[in-house]
Amino acid sequence: MAVKIDKKIKGYSVITADDKAREAAAAANAALAVAPVESPVDNIVHMHERIERPEMLIGSTYKIKSPLVEHAFYVTINDIVLNQDTEHELRRPFEIFINSKSMEHFQWIVALTRIMSAVFRKGGDVTFIVDEMKAVFDPKGGYFKAGGVYMPSLVAELGSIVEDHLKSIGLLHDPEMSAHQRALIAEKRKQFEERSKKNSDVIAAPTVSLSEGEEALVIIDSADNGSFPPAATMCHKCSTKALVIMDGCQTCLNCGYSKCG
Repeated sequence: MAVKIDKKIKGYSVITADDKAREAAAAANAALAVAPVESPVDNIVHMHERIERPEMLIGSTYKIKSPLVEHAFYVTINDIVLNQDTEHELRRPFEIFINSKSMEHFQWIVALTRIMSAVFRKGGDVTFIVDEMKAVFDPKGGYFKAGGVYMPSLVAELGSIVEDHLKSIGLLHDPEMSAHQRALIAEKRKQFEERSKKNSDVIAAPTVSLSEGEEALVIIDSADNGSFPPAATMCHKCSTKALVIMDGCQTCLNCGYSKCG
């Protein structure tokens, strides 16, 4: 095919097969650079309120025996397992139920459990509910549960149960104590126990009348009824009756808190 050139020719060159190959490769690279890069598909399922309740849930039941009420409360928290049998498997709280014979608390128990279940199913960070519940104080006063831990109200103990459950499924974690802190607490407890033994009165053995030739074996039970001294007061940091006076300073045998620093 003939091509008529109307303008003055300033120069020319012959296009070879190698030149055509280089032009084709450059065009292909340009097309790849312009094409959008497809992002990997995210198949991880997170907790949200549109997830339907499965036929079976994993549950745990806890018991609350408070001196504020006549009958015990039984708290059941059911969990849903997301992304089961994958590396992204998660266990999250889905619903909560509270049962008791104390019918005078029925209305607020039903309302509280429905609100808490709605918060669980909403997804996201639900751990805030623990601090909100543990901050509820009973105007009539709180109580000490087993172990000497102070509970300002029945709702606060319910929040403590939710906290323990969230820790058991890995949603909350205890702050790790350093080896130095644990060693310090162990040393303080040992010092207090040794001092208490020195200051304690010698328990007199009961007098037993025996006939000639008879022997008696007297056993004195000196076992400690609690993990902390009976005279210990409540620590304002960990709310446990483990605060004792050592070397003129208040020291907690549970968390290591010391008023003297």
